Amino acid sequence: MENVKRELLIGQREVLLETLKARFEKNGNRHQDFAWDRVLARLESNPEKLYSLYEMEMTGGEPDVAGFESSSGMYLFYDCSAESPNGRRSVCYDREGLESRKEHRPEHNAIDMAAFMGIELLSEEQYRGLQKLGKFDLKTSSWVKTPSAIRKLGGALFCDRRYDTVFVYHNGAESYYASRGFRGLLRV
Repeated sequence: MENVKRELLIGQREVLLETLKARFEKNGNRHQDFAWDRVLARLESNPEKLYSLYEMEMTGGEPDVAGFESSSGMYLFYDCSAESPNGRRSVCYDREGLESRKEHRPEHNAIDMAAFMGIELLSEEQYRGLQKLGKFDLKTSSWVKTPSAIRKLGGALFCDRRYDTVFVYHNGAESYYASRGFRGLLRV
């Protein structure tokens, strides 16, 4: 992934903020105790975070406020698209998994894409928390942060929702599927 200037043009910034505000207002169940003015103030005092939100939006994540971290005073933006973000699918878990593929390598991996975007993969706990706010990944699945003990053995974890239940599965970190991507988290 090439170096890109991590600033938005004024028009991009305005459109992104309008999109985020509209989504925030439409999905009040995700953040009942929060006011948009306060979220906006945090965004305006952290303009570098707008680039990450823009990347989340452009790859199909539909980011929205899904929590607040009282210890840090930060709002948590999660990818809230119904299915795993379309622009982040068909990726291996990490660079090691990608490089271990002998053939049919995808272009990217989830860990490096998330780092480039300035976000982090959801943990299993965060993924389960997101599922309490709606029904996500009914047809797709999403890589989640994998404990190092599992990763050292070549595995990686992913989650989805089927039969009204959240499932956690494992695969080799080199695996990739058209219906598997990753969901991210941004602290603002």
